[in-house]
Amino acid sequence: MNAKPESPSDATADAAVPGAAGTAASAAAAPGTQPFSAIDFYKPENYSPMNSVGYLMRRIVTAVSQEAERQLEGVGLTHAQWMPLYKLYLGHASTVAELARGCQLDAGGMTRLLDRMEAKGLCRRVRSSEDRRVVNIELTAEGHEAAKHIPVVLSNVQNRYLAGFTEGDWRTLTGLLQRILENVEASSASEKQP
Repeated sequence: MNAKPESPSDATADAAVPGAAGTAASAAAAPGTQPFSAIDFYKPENYSPMNSVGYLMRRIVTAVSQEAERQLEGVGLTHAQWMPLYKLYLGHASTVAELARGCQLDAGGMTRLLDRMEAKGLCRRVRSSEDRRVVNIELTAEGHEAAKHIPVVLSNVQNRYLAGFTEGDWRTLTGLLQRILENVEASSASEKQP
């Protein structure tokens, strides 16, 4: 027996996936376990990277990153630099540890990156007066000015790549990607449980 979608977003997602009409996007899971797909979208015997959601997302992310980096060259920013710079600008991180987590870098990689950013005059590291083990990061005036270009470039690049999409298409796509991300996070959380 086919389960009915539980919400309008489930119905939208099912309609957007060929062959998924009339099936639940995920089966009910016991507390503390991750939900699982009611449909095996991929099978080893006919797996093709060209139809893989992961492969397609990776190609899109790479294209957006490369074009954004190309456009940000004018203000002297590389992809590795604009991402942490923008996180600092938005206030999503203020310490080396927070920024490393947010950029998915290890402490050594973040230290080397901050060395380059400091050499460019974009930020400075300041040891916390409350806890000497904590190193805060502050944007300089040059860092603030460079960061202002980032949302302009990212908006332009993504809008160009979404040419021909309606607002409804965009909302559906964003919702589906959010659902995938929620599944990824749930899967990661369940793997960490004993």
